[in-house]
Amino acid sequence: MSTRQTTLSSTFNRFFESEKSSGIVLIFCTILSLVIANSAFGPGYLDLWHIKVAGLSLEHWANDALMAVFFLFVGLELERELYVGELSNFRKALLPIIAAAGGIVVPAAIHYALNAEMPTQPGAGIPMATDIAFALGVLALLGSRVPASLKVFLTALAVMDDLGAIIVIAIFYTTQFSPAYLLAAFAVFGVLVVLNRLCVMSLLPYLLGGALMWFLMLKSGVHATIAGVLLAFAIPFSGRGNDESSPSHYLEHLLSKPVAFVILPIFALANTGIVIPAGWQQELLSSNSLGIFGGLVLGKPLGIFLASMLAVAVGVCVLPGDLRRHHILGAGLLGGIGFTMSIFITNLAFQDSASLINSSKMAILAASLTAGGLGFVWLRLFSPAPRV
Repeated sequence: MSTRQTTLSSTFNRFFESEKSSGIVLIFCTILSLVIANSAFGPGYLDLWHIKVAGLSLEHWANDALMAVFFLFVGLELERELYVGELSNFRKALLPIIAAAGGIVVPAAIHYALNAEMPTQPGAGIPMATDIAFALGVLALLGSRVPASLKVFLTALAVMDDLGAIIVIAIFYTTQFSPAYLLAAFAVFGVLVVLNRLCVMSLLPYLLGGALMWFLMLKSGVHATIAGVLLAFAIPFSGRGNDESSPSHYLEHLLSKPVAFVILPIFALANTGIVIPAGWQQELLSSNSLGIFGGLVLGKPLGIFLASMLAVAVGVCVLPGDLRRHHILGAGLLGGIGFTMSIFITNLAFQDSASLINSSKMAILAASLTAGGLGFVWLRLFSPAPRV
């Protein structure tokens, strides 16, 4: 087996460092929000997010508008990976794609098995996604103990996870569907694709079209954040020579800091004001909470590891030279850090039940903390420090 080392591009290194710092900021905002929500200032803090601005609550603006920008950023990351990154070569891309599929199906199956034919059944999508900022943040704490190829594998896996979550949101979490508005949104997308084909390189028409597409998608009933992903793939990308010259790369670089240090922290503040009630232990033992916890802590690593090993065993794909089986299992454990995407899907799945949203968020936080801790300990134990 080859032992060729994976080297990281400057673009990937900037991205990785940004995600590392973002994870630290998210942890701080989550703790702050939890403390305030359970203090004497809690009622006022929670009421703050329900203040209406231009017809939408602040929480709604955070979850629908700001997260559309987040999904635009995710889409730009995915576009880059497809053109010049780990997903640009089919054989190299196949391992994280298959791993992501396993990490989506098994957690959803665990939740569904515990909640089938119950009001909590729509929560099956909650344990499907990986929070890329937190997962890479934990991995960064291990420094040079882990090979560079593991960082690339986990990034590609998390990006594909997000894509899977986006598809699930579009198909299963759509309410009050309006075909006319949806067709109008796709018409705008079609115009933007034409501009791309005509090599229009200015960002302004794409951003204006994206804003209109977001509004039409919001009115259609399909979650408005999907507009962010569609916009990302309409913006021109050039992989020739210096990829930093393309509008897609320029916008991704422009958005990296605002997404990491403004949008995701605001999302955390708006969605982790969880009031911990008396008897919260019983809440964590409900079928829904157990489905979320089991899906993230057990389903994620099992799905990712088994799918990857099966693909390698049958010869569909191969492990990079410096990646071992214990690295894949460690990545699977870190994949159980759901947080941002899991909370986002919770809001869609149980939008008519504040109590279910609250208990689901408690389960997500408990599962993400457990998965992150297990992943860190596992990789530290099986990844010795490099010799100086």
